[in-house]
Amino acid sequence: MKIPLLNIDGSKSSSIEISDKLINLKINHKLIKFVIDWQLNQAKPRIAKTKQRNEIRGSTKKIIAQKGSGGARHASKKAPLFVGGGVAHGPKGNKYKVKKINKKVKKLALAQTLSKKNNDKNLYILADVTKEIKKTKEFNQFLLKNNLSNTLIISDTDSLKNINKSARNIKNVKLIKDEGANIFDLLKFKNVLITSSSAKKIQNRILNEKN
Repeated sequence: MKIPLLNIDGSKSSSIEISDKLINLKINHKLIKFVIDWQLNQAKPRIAKTKQRNEIRGSTKKIIAQKGSGGARHASKKAPLFVGGGVAHGPKGNKYKVKKINKKVKKLALAQTLSKKNNDKNLYILADVTKEIKKTKEFNQFLLKNNLSNTLIISDTDSLKNINKSARNIKNVKLIKDEGANIFDLLKFKNVLITSSSAKKIQNRILNEKN
C-alpha cells in the first residue's frame, strides 16, 4: 500500500510503499488490550507485600482444643484473625501475577494498532529530515499546516537529532525512537507521524519471523 510522504519544507514528494501486513490488518481489540495490560504491568511492578500466615514466625501449637471449649475452632496464632498473624488476601509483591507474553503476539498487536491508525486516517509518514531544524516555530507551523495536533513522532536516530530541539517543547507532541515504538503511546496520541526510515525498520522488525 502506498502512503504519501510529508516534507518539513512543504515541498511535494513521492510516496512510500508499506506492506499491507503492517497497516491493513483486521483489528482484534481484545489482543491489543491484552498487550497494553502486559505493558502497564511491566511499567509499574507490584511493590507492596504483606506476610501470609505461612510466612509468620512463631509457634504452630494449637491454641485451644478442637472441641469442648464452646468457642470457634482455631489452629495457631498465625491465623489472620489474630493480631500479629498473617494478612488475608493482601498484596503479594512484584512476583505475583506477572504476565508473560509471546514475541509474535506483541508484533501482531503492534501491527494491528498501526493498521487501526491507518484506518482512522491518523497515520502519516515523514520524509527523513536531513537538515537540522533549530526553531520551534518552524516545526510547529509544519504540524499546524498538516493538522497534526496531539502527535506521536516515531523517528530514526539521524532525523531525531535534527528535529529534537524544535519539537520537544511543543505541547501534546512526544518523540520516541523507532525501537521504542509501543502500543500504549500509539493509542495515547491521536496522530502518529513516522519517518520513512523508521517505517521501514518497524516493518522489517515485525515481518521478520526470526526476531
